[in-house]
Amino acid sequence: MEKSKGSPSVVKSNKEIELMKLSGKICAQVLKSVLENVKAGVSCLTLDRIAKAEVEKRGATPSFMTVDDYRWTICTTVNEQVVHGIPKERSLENGNILGIDIGVFYKGFHSDMAITVPIGEVSGSVKKFLAVGKNTLKEAIGQAKVGNRIGDISATIQEQVEKANFSIVKNLTGHGIGRQLHEEPVVPGFGKKETGSKILENMVLAIEVIYTQGSGRVKLEEDHWTISTVDGSLAGLFEQTVAITKGGPIVLTPYL
Repeated sequence: MEKSKGSPSVVKSNKEIELMKLSGKICAQVLKSVLENVKAGVSCLTLDRIAKAEVEKRGATPSFMTVDDYRWTICTTVNEQVVHGIPKERSLENGNILGIDIGVFYKGFHSDMAITVPIGEVSGSVKKFLAVGKNTLKEAIGQAKVGNRIGDISATIQEQVEKANFSIVKNLTGHGIGRQLHEEPVVPGFGKKETGSKILENMVLAIEVIYTQGSGRVKLEEDHWTISTVDGSLAGLFEQTVAITKGGPIVLTPYL
């Protein structure tokens, strides 16, 4: 998604974070409803329609529709597709992996999350690939605490992914989030510990693990949205919206 314009505060008030919790809860609930319909034979466009209905039923708005020229509620990425995939009539097949990225706008605030799941039976190596992404995100969130720096999150993502012999997609990043879908700071998936911006109390970050089985090099497809791996290798995406509090990081978009 293109970065939004403007310079909102990177630090939220306690009231704003409470509103973001509501947005994040809706986001998680909608994703759960979509995942309940994920199976072989279902099209990505059908999943998008379900997501839109579920968002609107809760009195919210799809965040991604606030991005210029994007007309869908979710992004769906299959196999070698990395991010920003347009939900099309393509039906899912057993053995595929599917990334679902979703954002919700509620009472003036955005939330953003993503998960990659298998369709039917997949090989042990694919199961490992997905487990690495999910576990890496958990480890990265643990670094999102007052006194650390953005580089502590970034380095953790890079270390965990590369330790498993997979690759970070270095030109795609996480980001701050709030009144706008994309705010400062940028949260890369690679870097050095103890570098970058300080992590402040009441920051809210969309932390993303974007990685591939292959080289990590990507290309933009002809639809001008979908980004895929150059080498055709599988790609994974895991994301949560996280508030940094005195007591530690709080996930505002918990996988249910």
